[in-house]
Amino acid sequence: MSRRFLGTLSGVEYGDTWPFLVAASHELKAPLALMRQLALTVESDMLTKNESAEYLRRIALTSERALRLVTDLTKTIRLEDGLFSLEPINPIQLLDEVAQDIRPLYLAKGQQIAVVDRHRSMLGIANRELLRSIMLHFADNAVHYGAAGAPVKFSAHTYGGGRKIRLSVRDHGPAVPSDVWQVLAKTLGQRPQPLHNRPDSSGLGLYISSEFARAMQGAIGAIRHRDGTTFYVDINASTQMRLL
Repeated sequence: MSRRFLGTLSGVEYGDTWPFLVAASHELKAPLALMRQLALTVESDMLTKNESAEYLRRIALTSERALRLVTDLTKTIRLEDGLFSLEPINPIQLLDEVAQDIRPLYLAKGQQIAVVDRHRSMLGIANRELLRSIMLHFADNAVHYGAAGAPVKFSAHTYGGGRKIRLSVRDHGPAVPSDVWQVLAKTLGQRPQPLHNRPDSSGLGLYISSEFARAMQGAIGAIRHRDGTTFYVDINASTQMRLL
């Protein structure tokens, strides 16, 4: 698969890497600027002990988000090395783990997260590390744009006669106009691109997620709602489960 943002490593000209460098710098600038501002506020000695503790917690959570992005950019370089093998995975169990990991960030933002469809029995074929990264990207996007009081929902279900599994994250963020949505839907995951009404996102996370999905013979997509968006990743279901 082609990765133009790795051009300097594979012999592609520097010009092809520029959109990805811009997207990466955009995604990293926001959390780094926030951490700097929070740190300066803590150093000012104008906060109470409880306020300082809360600011330090926000710095830790923000730094984790930036670290995830850098880590995933590193993973994309390793995709062609065949280091990410596929294995049977319980989707609901993985969603529970992701929700548990990211719940502190949601609490800091005053948001809620829930995993639904727990009663379904299913087994997918994927790489746990890559699939987990995809869901964290979706969850990161949702917590920053979801409406207060409307929980972000993780879910998983089978389709296509049980041959496919869809893992999704439903948020209640700003609506996307239909004309803008048509362009977004056609190019989703093909290159980093800003999301309408979500100005702090360059789309780099979705591009990385698309690359990870393709490495697992899957694909990402999105569904437009009047009150938000569902981002999803489709993976192959295990033949072992279909034979039961």
